[in-house]
Amino acid sequence: MNQLQRFYQWIATSPPLFKLTPPFATLEDVSVKPLNSSEQYNGNPRLGFLYQHLCTAALSNSERYQIIAEEIQLNDAEGKTIGAVDLVLRNTESNQIEHWEVAIKFYLLYNGVWYGPNAHDQLHTKLNRMLTHQLKMSDRPEFQKIIPLNDAPQERLMMQGRLYINPFTPEPPPKECLGYELNPSQISGYWCYQSQWDLIGKPLYHLHKPCWAIGTDDFSQPIEKPLDRFIHAQTEDGQFWFVVPDSWPGDKAVRGT
Repeated sequence: MNQLQRFYQWIATSPPLFKLTPPFATLEDVSVKPLNSSEQYNGNPRLGFLYQHLCTAALSNSERYQIIAEEIQLNDAEGKTIGAVDLVLRNTESNQIEHWEVAIKFYLLYNGVWYGPNAHDQLHTKLNRMLTHQLKMSDRPEFQKIIPLNDAPQERLMMQGRLYINPFTPEPPPKECLGYELNPSQISGYWCYQSQWDLIGKPLYHLHKPCWAIGTDDFSQPIEKPLDRFIHAQTEDGQFWFVVPDSWPGDKAVRGT
């Protein structure tokens, strides 16, 4: 299996960050055909774009879903961008139209808050935006002009990734976020400060961003202790680690938590 196929398979079989209560979705219960080995991706190299491309491929390779439209850009009357709808699908089993938003995210727990590795975003703010903004795009008249529907589409949010805890500065991980229950199986990564590097006790191997989810099988060159930047890496036995500067999350820390 090549790297693209491995990532595709990971998307099709991995649980989401949240337990399956509406609007959360998964592909685990969907029969998805394998990705052809000749499939190539020449789009935007950022992880989120690659992830959305492979989610779209998986859904189009399933018997349950038919893709009606993807990446629908919405503009207001002045032409200003409002946002975009990831996917509009027809569920061939229920014959219902579904609006899907997909996201892959990696968050580190610090003082009860899940932060992105660069500390610029947090799980609760991302989730709130997905629920109150992204998934509501299909309610807007600008969307209805492009895809007229008799009924509002069902909202589906597939949010995958991994959650990381610091084993050297332990704190109990939250069980929920904004009232939605987290999936404990996805709290499976570790993070530490650069000053805690020696406590890891195992060689770490660098992960290029397309491999953040699936990991690497190249264990030829262990990395050295990073300085003043975060790194994402993996041990040979499959542990995922973020190592962040001692100043992290710095002035991005959420106050009052």
